[in-house]
Amino acid sequence: MKYILLILLSLNLFAADATLKIEKDVEQRTRIALIDASAVVNNTFFKILQSDFKISGHFIVDKTHHKGDLNSNYLLPVLKSKEYVLKYSLSQQTGTKLIIRLLKASNSTEVYKKSYAIPTKNKMPFLAHKAVSDINHVLKYSDISWINRYVIFARYTTPGKSEILLADYTFNYKKVIIKGGLNLFPKWADEKQKNIYYSAYNGLKPVLYKMNIYTGAKEKMISSEGMLVCSDISKNGSKILLTMAPEGQADIFELDVSSKSKRKITNFNGIDVSGKYIDDESRIVFVSNRLGYANIFKKSIYSSSVSQMVYHGRNNNAVDAHGSKIVYSSRESQNTFGSNTFNLYLTSSHGRDTRPLTTTGANQFPRFSTDGSVLLYIKHKGSGSSIGYINLASHQSLLFPLSGRKIQSIDW
Repeated sequence: MKYILLILLSLNLFAADATLKIEKDVEQRTRIALIDASAVVNNTFFKILQSDFKISGHFIVDKTHHKGDLNSNYLLPVLKSKEYVLKYSLSQQTGTKLIIRLLKASNSTEVYKKSYAIPTKNKMPFLAHKAVSDINHVLKYSDISWINRYVIFARYTTPGKSEILLADYTFNYKKVIIKGGLNLFPKWADEKQKNIYYSAYNGLKPVLYKMNIYTGAKEKMISSEGMLVCSDISKNGSKILLTMAPEGQADIFELDVSSKSKRKITNFNGIDVSGKYIDDESRIVFVSNRLGYANIFKKSIYSSSVSQMVYHGRNNNAVDAHGSKIVYSSRESQNTFGSNTFNLYLTSSHGRDTRPLTTTGANQFPRFSTDGSVLLYIKHKGSGSSIGYINLASHQSLLFPLSGRKIQSIDW
């Protein structure tokens, strides 16, 4: 049992991000500059705007923090080389208010104007995300609404204790929503991000709960001996994949949310964990030690045949899927007493077109965005940790430093 828990609670603790070669022609992206018209300059907000524009894959953002007047259409000659200029004014005297004006740089024509407001100050990052996603939409680029979503994660506080938090994707906003005891593996239960599943390891048996993050109301879904983890949700939310070990060995089960009836998907005298739906939910991809080490396999939900997916590496211990796209983490070094390199690879459920996504550090917790266009992951490199993002189309990448307590699991 300790071995089972080590796979889920230990191997997935690493975090990393890598700087990738940008393959998309820079001329296909829009050059934009930012002019800050706020009475009180907020450097954090400026940096968040920069990050949002960059990770969208559609913009090249000027790194200079320009200052200016919100209502004036005058632009410095140096800005005429850009395609657009975004003027904005942020105020946090009572709550948070933001006004933006998007100007065409060549002639100062106003393309878009909008005001935003929220009653709190700590949710300031979400105003930046919403403004950038709106501008992206106005300019008719592909949707980037994923930047408006919450990230949910669990982190250890003291031995045997943890807490579950909400964050924006940059981690500039964080809020504890569950604390006290050992509560792990939070997973969004619906696309609108109203409910989560999480595992409570606070009694004789682990219990899986479904909780409304706004009301705190929770429902007991199932309990089991040994271990209990929700690893994936069907598109309509009616079924979930669980890793359970009622008889001492970890297998993957499918639970009907309404009836709470379950059925066994894998049946192996070893370890099968981290099941993810693929191919219109007719099959799953998962991690197993069937070869004597952790590797990635797939099988039909309705048959017993299992096939190997990955043929390189001797420890492929984390996986996520979106449609037919699959990402996994593979150990590429073998240091018994030191740190090891874990790189992320993108492949398909058909096993074709495999390519590396990272090159350095220990990269774990790969998670696709809801549209499958961006990858979230955690990276350890040296003594530091970061939360990382890779835009799979543009190859743009971002890293945000993490500090403090160790993250146990993450979802968005």
